[in-house]
Amino acid sequence: MKRFLSCIALSLALMTGAANAQEDFPNRPIRLVVPFAAGGSTDIVARIVAAKMSDILKQPVIVENRAGAGGNAGAAAVAKAPPDGYTVLMGTVATHAINPALYTKMPYDPVKDFAPVSLLVNVPNVVVVHPSLNVKTVGELIALLKANPGKYEYASSGIGTPLHLSGALFESMADVKMVHVPYKGAGPALVDVMGGQVKIMFDNLPSSIGHIRKGTLVGLGVTTKDRSPAAPDMPTVSESGLPGYETYSWNAIFAPAGTPMPIVDKLAKACIEAMEDPQVKAKLADLSAVPVGSSPAQLSDHVKSELAKWGPVVKASGASITE
Repeated sequence: MKRFLSCIALSLALMTGAANAQEDFPNRPIRLVVPFAAGGSTDIVARIVAAKMSDILKQPVIVENRAGAGGNAGAAAVAKAPPDGYTVLMGTVATHAINPALYTKMPYDPVKDFAPVSLLVNVPNVVVVHPSLNVKTVGELIALLKANPGKYEYASSGIGTPLHLSGALFESMADVKMVHVPYKGAGPALVDVMGGQVKIMFDNLPSSIGHIRKGTLVGLGVTTKDRSPAAPDMPTVSESGLPGYETYSWNAIFAPAGTPMPIVDKLAKACIEAMEDPQVKAKLADLSAVPVGSSPAQLSDHVKSELAKWGPVVKASGASITE
């Protein structure tokens, strides 16, 4: 009986300790892992959000870049971290929608190994062409490609990247054929498109919008469902020649699976509050990023829909990476 009572007392103490830990969260710095190199759009968004979340949570939110394997290395590290809310991931369309179909061997499950926290921002892509192509609309581009199957090339940031697959989806939906030219990053690809070596690219809007405004590139349409506040006069691809077409990059915070829901909710509340801050909105607008700030349940639904969307696109593109 004494041993039984001791076990009960120990269990109650452990439960009380766990409850107190959740109530006190956070009481030390939080590590936000960015699974890509510093300086990219995901890293920039992470640092803007981390600074505001630090103010809200009264603890430092420290950005840690852990690049490798197209985002898989950093994501896997977070999936294996203690589920206490002190290590979280800045996930993307690559880590949670494209890579599971692209890589023959994944070090994590995008659904089972993570607790969704909040979808932070959507970042539009844009269809850009060199001025010498002499097309001004998506409809004109489709007509040109249909008349010249396989003649024109499009540049991307690499095989299986969101920009490559945005082009692959365009080909499939428009029933056209282009030649894919992969580069080691979006920067070199954009340089060659501006130089006219390759005529077409599906790029992130933030990196192309300045060139579009200068006239060194022609922006045919943004790839989101709605027009971008950063380029309100530019139509969407869907409204200007390819109904139903929609692609975009996104950033969201995930915790390791098993993280207690009270902690997830605290993190989500801080994310939502950060996305509603006027200064944060202004900084994100400079990046052409659209703030969202979703609930954990909404992010969960978003990931499942993105997996269903991109899996067939990756398969149809023939892209595959073995690591």
